[in-house]
Amino acid sequence: MIDVLVVDDDIRIVEINTAYVAKVAGFRVVARAHSAAEALARLAERPVDLVLLDHGLPDENGLTVVRELRRLGRETDVIMVTAARDMATVQAAMRHGAVQYLVKPFTFAGLRAKLEAYAALRRALESGGEAEQSEVDRMFGALSASAVPALPALPKGHSPTTAEVVRQVLLGAGGPLSAQEIAARAGMSRQTAQRYLKLLERAGRVRLTLRYGETGRPEHRYAWPHG
Repeated sequence: MIDVLVVDDDIRIVEINTAYVAKVAGFRVVARAHSAAEALARLAERPVDLVLLDHGLPDENGLTVVRELRRLGRETDVIMVTAARDMATVQAAMRHGAVQYLVKPFTFAGLRAKLEAYAALRRALESGGEAEQSEVDRMFGALSASAVPALPALPKGHSPTTAEVVRQVLLGAGGPLSAQEIAARAGMSRQTAQRYLKLLERAGRVRLTLRYGETGRPEHRYAWPHG
């Protein structure tokens, strides 16, 4: 189980993010905080695996919390969850070891994809042994938005936001998913998921495979190629 600290100055957002985390298998929120000082106090009381960290806190900014963690020698992982979009903040977050950066506002599917990618990375790192270059690329690519090709231009009447949600679900998955599974994770209808999957598959962004059962038609399975 991955223990999470949720930090945001907005009590309502803390509640929402806590509820989101609770819906993702393998994660649990064990502490909450509404300021930098409170976040550091919670971490002193109980170490956690992951911090969902807002940047705009009332006393200090989120990067101050990350710097203090590193100064103390703590290896707690951090995902920045913030409305701060300026490149200086994004760059500073990367340099101080944030494993991901999620810009507000976001959907549950967007956060879920980041958490599942993080969990997959932890599993890969905890497996030990040595990694081939392809495995290293896949691990870094799982958390790096820059490693993902841009979405194709969509026909009129289609939403880039919806296409991005589908992509995030696929990126966070541990393997191929059916349209029904993608729809459930993305919080949309199966018909909508299928429509966008077909567009992405035709554009060469999504890989389609077939899984044959004992009877009936083969099930279509979709994956976002890594590397």
